[in-house]
Amino acid sequence: MRSKSLIFIAMLGLVSMAASQSSCAPEPTSSDIQRERQETMVAEGVAQTGMPAIVNFRELKLAKELYELRDQANLATYSYVENLSPAVVHGITARGGKLTFICDSIGFPLPYAVQFSAPESMQKWIVPGAVGGERRYGVEKLPQAEPNGLFSPGSAEASWILCKDPSGKDVFPSYSEPRLFVSLFKYPFD
Repeated sequence: MRSKSLIFIAMLGLVSMAASQSSCAPEPTSSDIQRERQETMVAEGVAQTGMPAIVNFRELKLAKELYELRDQANLATYSYVENLSPAVVHGITARGGKLTFICDSIGFPLPYAVQFSAPESMQKWIVPGAVGGERRYGVEKLPQAEPNGLFSPGSAEASWILCKDPSGKDVFPSYSEPRLFVSLFKYPFD
């Protein structure tokens, strides 16, 4: 009889734990419901349409080749800035006028918003007001800082350029925006 009582108490404990855990789940919001319905519709579209019949993978091969060419050590490039004022160029009007040489550079510019680490990471946090001194944790995808401790923007118009010092062999980072260019040394602009 005692073993049946223990089993009953254990079962009652499991049921109460399951009920308390299910009561912690928030009610779905209208956005949650809409997202689920949209996912169902997109899944149906994928099921009806299927994948494109790509057999040559030419764009993927071109992207691979571009990555490999950009990865060459000491890839010499030449950086220019576009004059934003329209100008007539021998019979036609150029959209932005002429190009002005900035510097001999290494590689191609990197967008200012490029990130070294993943922009987001799964992070654990303590749920405030835990009952009975028990610590409960939540997990959420949150923005992640870069190694310098700053958070990079999702997008930016600026770029970083590695320019060669015109009076030496050193290479220095230069910062360029559509209407701004910043460098560690003076350039001979036209």
